[in-house]
Amino acid sequence: MTPVSPDELWRAPVDYGAVGATQADDLLAYPPRGFRALEKRIRVGHGPERWEYAWMRVLSWGIQRGAGLEVVPVSAPAEATAETYVPVSFDEAGNPVQPAAIGSDGEVLYTPEGDALVRPGDTGFLKPWFWPRPMPVRVVYVVDEPARRGAAFGTLPGHPLSGEELFLVERGEDDSVWFTVRIFSRPANGYWLAVLPALRLVQAFLVRRYLHELTGPLPGA
Repeated sequence: MTPVSPDELWRAPVDYGAVGATQADDLLAYPPRGFRALEKRIRVGHGPERWEYAWMRVLSWGIQRGAGLEVVPVSAPAEATAETYVPVSFDEAGNPVQPAAIGSDGEVLYTPEGDALVRPGDTGFLKPWFWPRPMPVRVVYVVDEPARRGAAFGTLPGHPLSGEELFLVERGEDDSVWFTVRIFSRPANGYWLAVLPALRLVQAFLVRRYLHELTGPLPGA
């Protein structure tokens, strides 16, 4: 499929149907038909400072930049982010969990370093240093709970893979901080199917970099 130009990227729909499927804890056992699922989870530290650092990195394109990707956000009109899917989470008693960190009124929030926090509908290009062409993605939902925060990125036309990646930071009752990468994907078309082994190697390489990106020293430590 012909890549979408930056000026028109915000208009393009994601190129898969199971939007939001990375929310499912049983994704590995029941991925969308035709897709391969992958999940990795590690402990990245302990305490409130690590928690704040980790979720802000995940919600500001920081996890991608830290893994070595060039990130080019693409501006979109307010209506492009106002009408997007926002999941509702529930506690063990079945009560909806109220948002904790990200404003629901369309306000753009920022990290202490001045990076904007992503919102559902935000779009951008990702480019590894070794890859010839930028890969377009869109934030399809944001997880915003007191002890769980993260964002899922869906692929757009022009990406070699079709599917979704969730980056989720969780804070345990013991103040431990955990990071999960959950993915389902398949080649975007027949051309990329022919080089699928190479695509999977690149994907595995990036996942390893994502996992270790949050384990380093805290800023100012």
